[in-house]
Amino acid sequence: VTLPYAFLHMRHNLKYFDKMRCLRKRSAVSFLGVLVICLLFMNLYIEDGYVLEGDKQIIRETATHQLNPERYVHTFKDLSNFSGSINISYRYLAGTPLPRKRYLTIGLSSVKRKKGNYLLETIKSIFEQSSYEELKEIAVVVQLADFDSAWCEVMVQDISQKFAHHIIAGRLIVIHVPEEYYPVLDGLKRNYNDPEDRVKFRSKQNVDYAFLLNFCANLSDYYVMLEDDVRCSKNFLTAVKKVITSREGSYWVTLEFSKLGYIGKLYHSRDLPRLAHFLLMFYQEMPCDWLLIHFRGLLAQKEVIRFKPSLFQHMGYYSSYKGAENKLKDDDFEEESFDIPDNPPANLHTNMNVFENYEASKAYSSIDEYFWGKAPSTGDFYGIVFEKPIKISKIKVVTGTEDRQNDILHHGALEVGEKIVGSKKGRQCTTYLRLGEFKNGNFEITDVENKVLFDINCMRILVTKSQKEWLIIRSISVWTSQTPNQ
Repeated sequence: VTLPYAFLHMRHNLKYFDKMRCLRKRSAVSFLGVLVICLLFMNLYIEDGYVLEGDKQIIRETATHQLNPERYVHTFKDLSNFSGSINISYRYLAGTPLPRKRYLTIGLSSVKRKKGNYLLETIKSIFEQSSYEELKEIAVVVQLADFDSAWCEVMVQDISQKFAHHIIAGRLIVIHVPEEYYPVLDGLKRNYNDPEDRVKFRSKQNVDYAFLLNFCANLSDYYVMLEDDVRCSKNFLTAVKKVITSREGSYWVTLEFSKLGYIGKLYHSRDLPRLAHFLLMFYQEMPCDWLLIHFRGLLAQKEVIRFKPSLFQHMGYYSSYKGAENKLKDDDFEEESFDIPDNPPANLHTNMNVFENYEASKAYSSIDEYFWGKAPSTGDFYGIVFEKPIKISKIKVVTGTEDRQNDILHHGALEVGEKIVGSKKGRQCTTYLRLGEFKNGNFEITDVENKVLFDINCMRILVTKSQKEWLIIRSISVWTSQTPNQ
């Protein structure tokens, strides 16, 4: 049977359209794939120190006010573009980097203030609070980030006169990034209903820090960010090294040595390029200290790791933003005789009723956390069994917090013991020596090695009278002397 010509023609057309539709579908899929890849690289590609105009528009359209660490963590960690440095021509205003890598780079960015200037005092504090041996291991990079060239010249002269020997020794460098490398700083999004000049100030600050981080990426093993109005604790580098050593084998992105703003935040130098790119990508979205929280989360460190006492204190009275008053102080700061305890490895246990997840281990740590038990009774204890017998030079125990000043140990004693018995999980000492009583919730003793003649296997906090109040053990600090012969 011969089909009508019109029908054959129609069937031919349908096959043609089906074929074209499949081609268009495949082409569309390929095109979308290429488009997604292009958009990703456009978002990440940063050249000559600033985001290109086309990229900036993409960032404005796609950046969110609240970043979701859980959603982006795997992608963010694998972005190879973020590991490369940003191509910027820095101006060296004083000093040049030495070829030898240091242990720690200290970075600070400074702009002209309407009231007060603390930069010289901050630099002085860094050097004065460091020993000769510590100075060999640090590099200080000061970025003069103001576009007022006259101010920059005056500051360079002052720095060069006061710290000439540090510049000659290669431990102090002053840099500047020309204005042409900065992205657009006018007409930015007014997130959080901030005034336009406030948005411009904090957005430029993000870019300032990004450029500073990028410069410091290869100068040392570690990097700590300070602000230009900070006072340092004595021998802060030794304290930082002790903390880093104690964290060996554990994962961390940021260690915090101050609870204020962008002060005392420590990073591995290998993470600085990614952090620099990150600050540039979202420079207009939010203040830098908020972005740092997201950065830490994106790299899978969910919790804050902050150490006490703080090593750095905010000393400026006037803010760099409009000269407004800024009276913020870190009440955990200790300037003199700062020494991080050794707290040798130990098993921790208690027979007290523990509240929620405030377990025993949280008291035996320099991190900002604590043990919290419900109202203890006479005879209750908090016990520490050291993995190896030790010689102790000093012990300090603090109970209660500023918010809960009555949750202290009202009646208690501290004892040390020897002669361990029991299985690995239930080990305890058979004999104890009482070293003293708690006073106002605290206990401190020095020269222990001369008061205790045996090698110490155990230590315990003993409740000597029941109390209605709950008990917070905020910190237990143990300093060791020489290791006993095994």
